Amino acid sequence: MTNPPPLSKLKRVPLREAWKHEASDFTPWLAEDDNLQALAEALGISELELVATEHLVGDFKLDILCTDGDQQVVIENQLAETDHRHLGQILTYAAGVDARKVIWVAESFRTEHIAALQYLNVNTTEDLSFFAVQIELWQIGDSPLAPKFEVVAKPNNWARAGREQARAASTNSPTKQLQLKFWTALVEHLAKAAPQIRPAKPGPYHWLNTSMGRSGIGLNITVNTREERLGVELYLSGSEAKQRFAQLLLLKDEIEAALGFTLDWQQLPNKTASRIASWCNDASLEDETRWGEYQTWLTQSLVAMEQVLRPRVRSLP
Repeated sequence: MTNPPPLSKLKRVPLREAWKHEASDFTPWLAEDDNLQALAEALGISELELVATEHLVGDFKLDILCTDGDQQVVIENQLAETDHRHLGQILTYAAGVDARKVIWVAESFRTEHIAALQYLNVNTTEDLSFFAVQIELWQIGDSPLAPKFEVVAKPNNWARAGREQARAASTNSPTKQLQLKFWTALVEHLAKAAPQIRPAKPGPYHWLNTSMGRSGIGLNITVNTREERLGVELYLSGSEAKQRFAQLLLLKDEIEAALGFTLDWQQLPNKTASRIASWCNDASLEDETRWGEYQTWLTQSLVAMEQVLRPRVRSLP
């Protein structure tokens, strides 16, 4: 009989043992890329990219302004228990920068403030999300301090999807209702088959967006019910779209060899945008018996294009 190895105790450490000051210590640490990505992972967000710290909003300073690749994200942090002043600040900052995600990071949360964020998640628009994240420090023996993000409030996407479906059923055409139903089923499939792909909330539209970590660039799924066609496309928009398209076009052979299939390179000369797409034809959304087949093709295409295109997109000037 062998002796069991010695065990140590896991202990929680006050935050100020690592960060003495909020603005000069904690905010710069949280704004580092590795720590933003750890926070994004805890939240189930594909990516958080720093825009600025101490960003001016009128006469006030927002701790951290980020983007999730497509939209503005506000992060307000505290080295203490939450208070009413910071609750007012996050609302002011969100309005000031037109943020779609609001992240409040604190040592602990009062139950009243958790309830306030949950109330906002239920009663505000579908594309506005509020998160409460408790930051903890842990140590085993004399080991280095280890931070941990614990999400204590977030949007209830399942409930929101249900409300969106009910709204679509009462106000949208049968085609829009079918689109919403298909996207909702696809999102559920992706959560199991490819959790690294984090799409936007499904809606009654002909597209479903996912982020590529760069503003103006999205890896999107589309459905054309008239032409019975599904697509996965890298969609380039904004003033730099044509230049970015040209830079990627130089890598066409390299990209398609890595993918193992060809792409449809559309410069779209009469538009400011461009697209690089893969298509699945003869795909009728009305034939629900084939949805499993469509989900498999879309998942495989999304995973392949995300893996091959993301590093090349990130390296664009």
